Amino acid sequence: MIQLTLRMCHVPEDIRVMLDDYFSGFQMRFSTNSYTTDWIKMEIGVAMGCTISPILFVMVMEVISKAAEGSAGPANLAGGCYMSHSWMIPP
Repeated sequence: MIQLTLRMCHVPEDIRVMLDDYFSGFQMRFSTNSYTTDWIKMEIGVAMGCTISPILFVMVMEVISKAAEGSAGPANLAGGCYMSHSWMIPP
């Protein structure tokens, strides 16, 4: 989903490859006062402390939201105000 989102947002291929390489080797471990786990490969999720992860999360959620709009009606904003989907720029 991340790669699809990056393509839809016109991110250059060299940046997409760099991010794919970065996340494909991403490892983490957890520590408490008395125990530390072995290193494990992160396969899904958002890494805490990683600068790019929250940005990618928001980008992916935007793509998912746009995809869901096609099957949803106009948004009821309260007080009888409605917002159509025409305010969004198509991908």
